[in-house]
Amino acid sequence: MARIYTRSGDKGQTSLIYGSRVAKNDHRVEAYGTCDEANSMIGLALSFLEGASWDGKNAFIEKLHRVQTILFHVGAELATPADKEVIWKLKQEHIDELEEQINAWEDDLEPLKNFILPSGHGTASALHAARTVTRRAERAAVGLGEGQVNPLVISYINRLSDFLFVAARYANHHLGGEERHLKADI
Repeated sequence: MARIYTRSGDKGQTSLIYGSRVAKNDHRVEAYGTCDEANSMIGLALSFLEGASWDGKNAFIEKLHRVQTILFHVGAELATPADKEVIWKLKQEHIDELEEQINAWEDDLEPLKNFILPSGHGTASALHAARTVTRRAERAAVGLGEGQVNPLVISYINRLSDFLFVAARYANHHLGGEERHLKADI
């Protein structure tokens, strides 16, 4: 049986797709690792849905599972050196899919009149955390530099943070979580 550990990273190196070795703090590793972190936060958000019910719950879960799958592939694309062929390449339709879902969920929500604080149901709070990790992934991907990453990856990650913000609001709306508004006076 194959073991999960290989010991090949014990000296601070890891392999990119196609096998080239880089330091574990390489910018490319940071970018795909942060996508993995965002993916885990989405999984955490989904775990809070156990026992919850509303008419659109299963569709909501399926949309988030789809995002997790695509985000995994985005990470793989980021783990591929710029001079190598990407095995699975992000397409514009993946970004369009996020935008369509954002629009559909927003149609079901009260328009925002001021800023909100991450709060409410555990699902919503975890989705807000996933959103902030996604923003960090975006910064890391941009940090790789022009020509080092598919521009659609940057667009997808950017749109994904918007998607996660609206998903958090949508979850609060359907799960009775309170959206806390930012107060002007502190």
